[in-house]
Amino acid sequence: MPLRGCTAVACAPVNLAPLSPQAALPSPSTAVWQLGPVPIRAYALCIIIGIVLACWVTERRLRQRGVAPGAVLDIAVWAVPAGIIGARIYHVITSPEKYFGAGGDPMKAFAIWEGGLGIWGAVAGGAVGAWIAARQLGIPFGVVADAVAPGLALAQAVGRFGNWFNNELFGGRTTLPWGLEIHRMDPDNPGHALRDDAGQPILEPGLYQPTFLYEALWNLGVVALVLILDRRLRLGRGRAFALYVMGYTAGRFWIELMRTDEANQILGVRLNVWTAALVFLGALIYFVRVRGPRDYLIPLGAAATPTPPTTSDLSQVDLSEREAGAKAAAPEGYRVVSEEQYQAWRDSGVLPPEPADDARPDDGEPLDGRAPGDDSSTDDPAADGTPEPREDRADAAGARPTDRDS
Repeated sequence: MPLRGCTAVACAPVNLAPLSPQAALPSPSTAVWQLGPVPIRAYALCIIIGIVLACWVTERRLRQRGVAPGAVLDIAVWAVPAGIIGARIYHVITSPEKYFGAGGDPMKAFAIWEGGLGIWGAVAGGAVGAWIAARQLGIPFGVVADAVAPGLALAQAVGRFGNWFNNELFGGRTTLPWGLEIHRMDPDNPGHALRDDAGQPILEPGLYQPTFLYEALWNLGVVALVLILDRRLRLGRGRAFALYVMGYTAGRFWIELMRTDEANQILGVRLNVWTAALVFLGALIYFVRVRGPRDYLIPLGAAATPTPPTTSDLSQVDLSEREAGAKAAAPEGYRVVSEEQYQAWRDSGVLPPEPADDARPDDGEPLDGRAPGDDSSTDDPAADGTPEPREDRADAAGARPTDRDS
């Protein structure tokens, strides 16, 4: 007897299998490739690409504020190694059982190639390295921090794809069409998925929240947020960096709650959730309390020649062409000036007046050769005995020594 609803033309068989989502995000089954005896790790490549992009963005933004071309390379020499060391230290401190607990191997704490970097330690360590470099170059640290802010977020967005290659740091099960496939990785062959008898990589059952992708997209939004508000509000004194920290930690807070990988907890909440909340509050307090105009720099010495102004935070720049010239004409230092003075110097090439604090050398001897205490010159505006306020004179010059903010 024919089934009801079938026609003489066709009657398709009924599939009683449960419905399941057809769309899914795949994951790579390999995260390490061998180039002869040298392993090429996808995670390391993502970090390197992120660092290069961060340096590119930072170079543009530093030059917009008057820093000589190529300074970002001198900063990166200190900031990048310090950031990696800080990231590893944070990971080891917050996951000590893997290295110092039962069955742990303390020497594995140095095996950075096996994974385990904490972004909080990376930012803290990188900040220390950047501060050291800024002191050596004579650049106020706030200028460096504001310049690097969007570049850091961009680097983090790229770096998250290293977690995708490693099939790690995903969220809970989901039926969303963008659910992520996860391979069962081989513990005896790191960077490669386990395979069945037919040689096919084995997938974990179901689909999972792609938290790596959520964080990457969120970080790109932080890049746009910092660039737009920094341009509109003329942020300075480290406030652009504080804005980046607030944006990143706000996203990390809710994304961290979605993750299901093992993590230490406090009061039943993942440690990184608490860290994100506390760091967000600290950045918010700094952003609200700190005020002041954006600092611009005029190079002193052989490099005190205006360079063509840039037009975009992210426009193209050829670092290779600038590197040799930047090293040949490295500035002896920088003078902090207002935006108006900086633009006037750019247009005319004439340096603004020296700050009053620089009118007397370190040993206290006046520059004009007069003996200390000799007020006989009628050219001195304070010769009548009325002292001129130091702050008024500094404001009139419109500049401040770099060592006050560095």
